[in-house]
Amino acid sequence: MYLTTTLLLWFAAISAGLMAGVYFTFSAFAMRALDALEPPAGMAAMRSINRVIVQSSFLPLFMASSAACAALVGLGVLNRDDPGAWQMIAGGAVYVLGMFVVTASANVPLNNALEASALTAPEGPAMWKRYMEKWTVWNHIRTLACSAALVLLVWALVARG
Repeated sequence: MYLTTTLLLWFAAISAGLMAGVYFTFSAFAMRALDALEPPAGMAAMRSINRVIVQSSFLPLFMASSAACAALVGLGVLNRDDPGAWQMIAGGAVYVLGMFVVTASANVPLNNALEASALTAPEGPAMWKRYMEKWTVWNHIRTLACSAALVLLVWALVARG
């Protein structure tokens, strides 16, 4: 079980780093670049990103990393006296709550609303402004959560020796 947990920790840590990079890209410059376009063009580009991302390798990594981190929380609780257990619990929980739950409860509903909106409707620019503000704030949270999870999961690996 020790080897399995260690491998799961490595997978989760690497995945958290990859996801942090994806979200950081959007927070640092991608959303600002989309917002610099006229609203219909920015909306269309983001809709395209949202359609493509769920058909890419992002989605399997999103799901597998979330499952791995949830499993690490459980394993940490069951083996709470092991070195690195609390870091494993904290890292897994931060990832699941700050990445998976935020995505499912905030970013995806915003994406769905964007998909359902008419690009050239009179309310389009106002909708795009609200979308940009809300989506980006939630994305910052995902970026920070993935980064914090990465640190905690690596710390768990170091503590395990």
